[in-house]
Amino acid sequence: MTSPQTAQGGMQQHQFGTLSVVGWAGDYGDGRDMAFLLIFPFGDGPGSREETAAAMRQLVADLGLSVGGELVDATEGGRQSRVTALVEGGQVALRMPKMSVQYATPPRWIAAAQERGHLYLLVATQPWSHPLPEKEIGEEALRAFVSDEMLATSAHCLLPVMRVAR
Repeated sequence: MTSPQTAQGGMQQHQFGTLSVVGWAGDYGDGRDMAFLLIFPFGDGPGSREETAAAMRQLVADLGLSVGGELVDATEGGRQSRVTALVEGGQVALRMPKMSVQYATPPRWIAAAQERGHLYLLVATQPWSHPLPEKEIGEEALRAFVSDEMLATSAHCLLPVMRVAR
């Protein structure tokens, strides 16, 4: 994992508090970088960790994904996704029902997303388990959060990358 950064502002939802986005580029086992994008709750909402996880599972279901299930390949022809990613000008604009976020991504991330034509989206149901970062999430903290347990309780999706037509 390289170049993790938090999104400016995040997204605030009453049920699960602040959602944040962090991206990195790294090897996907085929010798090429993959652009990864992780959406996760900070766990700063009014409910307990269990209530936050339940609200995130509902969000995952609303997106047409499943928790702990197989990787959904939304790049397959004819498959519609309720999540879209527009990569342009050094950032990704992620749109979901009732929310969206723009996230400034590192150059390596942009190169991986454009080369592959898709990104690997993770939606974590478990809240961030470390002290809340002030500006950036360090690589060590991100590695600690992205554990086998977190991956097993997250939704996984290959999402096509759109670009502005020129």
